[in-house]
Amino acid sequence: MIDNPTPPLPHEAAISGPTVVPQRALVLGGGSLKGAFQVGAVMALFESGFVPDQLYGISVGSLNATFIANEAARQHTATGQVDWVKVGKYLIEFWIRNITKPADVAVIRSRFRMGYNTIMSRFDGLLDNSPIQNLIRNHVDLEAIKTGPVKIKVGAVDIIQGDMLYADANDPNFLDFVYASSSLPFLMPAVQIGGDHRRAFLDGGLREVAPLRVAIEDGATDVACVACHAKKIYNEKFNYRNLLNLMDRVKDITVNQLVNNDIAWAERFANREHLNGRDLNLTIIRPTEPLSLNLMKFTSDDIGRMIVQGYQAGTDMLKQKRQNGSTTILP
Repeated sequence: MIDNPTPPLPHEAAISGPTVVPQRALVLGGGSLKGAFQVGAVMALFESGFVPDQLYGISVGSLNATFIANEAARQHTATGQVDWVKVGKYLIEFWIRNITKPADVAVIRSRFRMGYNTIMSRFDGLLDNSPIQNLIRNHVDLEAIKTGPVKIKVGAVDIIQGDMLYADANDPNFLDFVYASSSLPFLMPAVQIGGDHRRAFLDGGLREVAPLRVAIEDGATDVACVACHAKKIYNEKFNYRNLLNLMDRVKDITVNQLVNNDIAWAERFANREHLNGRDLNLTIIRPTEPLSLNLMKFTSDDIGRMIVQGYQAGTDMLKQKRQNGSTTILP
């Protein structure tokens, strides 16, 4: 388990020592079911020739990063190499086949039981997210990921102490961190890492939405980040009298500001590195308009549509970088 402090201010951030070997990092931010957008963007990156050395994930990004690491490890064990385009296709197929309706992710708890638990100070979330946990558990081989060709870190927040913590695949409780990172505050229950009741963890997006800082601190020189939130917030109507919709919207507004801050910090840091004669290639893929997907009312068609949006956004950004003649993450 790796403990990381609050992100430093731009003038405080530093990478200790020169990077000997260029490192490519794929940074996958949070966004709940908007992670389908992320899947399409990842496919565009892999088709462009981008091969990650390290994966970083927060919230739904931790799920996608784990599935990517798992498939890469599976291929490497079977053939001794990794076809990253096939990894991207696997991730798309995984979403289309397994995340087709709300019950695939979580189910609403009994009102009576939820009310009773709340009165007894045993509130455990409005939703039971055991479906998504079972999906992870049944499709991930942690031992394979440990020896796989790509490293991974996922982040979650200790809601007792308020710390942002990252864990890699060698942490014995790695999957607990994945569960916690994808557990939405209030909507889903906090996770006791390793069964320790003294520590409870929730979505890493409470502190960092796009884990760019930790990737840069680890020495990444080529960073591709896929964020699920547009720079601006919302333009569509929604029923703010629906409790679940309202809580999801409040979360998204907060997350939107956090991810903007994460990206702005990384961009300033990359610019400063360039002025100092050091290369830090940063590519950010995010939607130009706010994505809309109701956690409690969606279909496989909605998921497919969002995957296509992500693929198009990724393709457009990579094309734009080539046309501008800027330094890119491409070979």
